[in-house]
Amino acid sequence: MTTFRIVGPGRAGRSLMAALDAVGGFECRGALGRSGALVGGAAGVDLLVIATPDDQVARVASQVAPVESTVVIHLSGSLGLDVLAPHPRRGSLHPLVPLPNPAVGAERLVSGITFAVAGDPMTSRLVDALGGRAIAVEDDRRTQYHAAAAIAANHLVALIGQVERVAASAGLPLDAFAGLMRAATDDALALGPRAALTGPAARGDWDTVERHRLALSDMAGHRTELAAYDAMVGLARRLSLDTASTSDTASTSDTASTGTASTDTAPGAAGIDQRAPLYAASGTRMRPAAQTSSQPAGGDGAVADRDVPAREGADSEEQVA
Repeated sequence: MTTFRIVGPGRAGRSLMAALDAVGGFECRGALGRSGALVGGAAGVDLLVIATPDDQVARVASQVAPVESTVVIHLSGSLGLDVLAPHPRRGSLHPLVPLPNPAVGAERLVSGITFAVAGDPMTSRLVDALGGRAIAVEDDRRTQYHAAAAIAANHLVALIGQVERVAASAGLPLDAFAGLMRAATDDALALGPRAALTGPAARGDWDTVERHRLALSDMAGHRTELAAYDAMVGLARRLSLDTASTSDTASTSDTASTGTASTDTAPGAAGIDQRAPLYAASGTRMRPAAQTSSQPAGGDGAVADRDVPAREGADSEEQVA
């Protein structure tokens, strides 16, 4: 039986407590608030879990007297092991799943999810007990890892928020697009983002992109909506060009080996001028960068055509470039 104690019995802490209780083999020896008497927190247990907000982890760890045999871990995705000094046995366990409340969180923690682990082998033992998948993320890659996690969860939710607002402008509810969002996500995970990408930016349909931007320019908070839309068009364009480049590489290989050019086209690559990385935008007009030659290219090859006037009535702050 592995004994443990929690510091910070919030959503994450209580979710883990309930999950470990459900799988068996673990005994909780209580929970401490992060403002309580912490000095003896590591005494008498095999494991101390610091489940506080990130900005409190180092302070809490420093207030707990080290115990040679006790493993001290945190649940942060962004922090390394240095914040747990001076504890000799330390680790991190970050579940790649939202924990909105203890009941839902406990269910998700035992559903076969992925955990990022580092440090003491106790972290991998916990993942095994919970039936999850452990991936090792060392401190020097922690920031990149956490950025990817933030994009996967926080940014995705923010993007769905934009879907809700734009759908409302057409008199439609968010749930009308639920099947589309689920299918697109499933395809991206099953096929890979490159193969799953569809839509106007993927095929270089700039007239449709322009109509979208004009519609968004009539919405409340249109500058934010346009900036978000343009950013996503840029990422879709980049993904499409990566797809086309991959296809071209394969075609070159086929030609070299057989003497015949391949006719295969990568999904989403049709119609893309590969001389035009990303896109160029000015005011409410957007065009492939290869069509604008009056200005020098930017860092990623995109250029802005400043000679194209903005939409009539728009002020200079509303122009997106």
